[in-house]
Amino acid sequence: MAIDSPKYTDWQQVLDLLQQASTQQREQLLFKVLLTHDEREALIARVNIIHELLNGERSQRKISELLGVGVATITRGSNELKHQDDDTKAWLADFLAKNGSSSL
Repeated sequence: MAIDSPKYTDWQQVLDLLQQASTQQREQLLFKVLLTHDEREALIARVNIIHELLNGERSQRKISELLGVGVATITRGSNELKHQDDDTKAWLADFLAKNGSSSL
């Protein structure tokens, strides 16, 4: 007798799904099904927040005004970055700077 439980129970399983979808060039479809319009917009804002924070040219208040999000949202992104090592931050800054104008 099988115990009822969700098939997907951890973050790595979701990442594996995304990687498999990407391999099949279906990541856009998967994201569109998994995320609402508002969630996709929030993800765009989050990417921009991280990019702006790593770029370091604007204050959190200016980033908030630029992106139309609250300062608390910027602070949460900043706090997440504080948990990353310098190599990760350098990779992220480079990755986001190089890929910003192209479609991923």
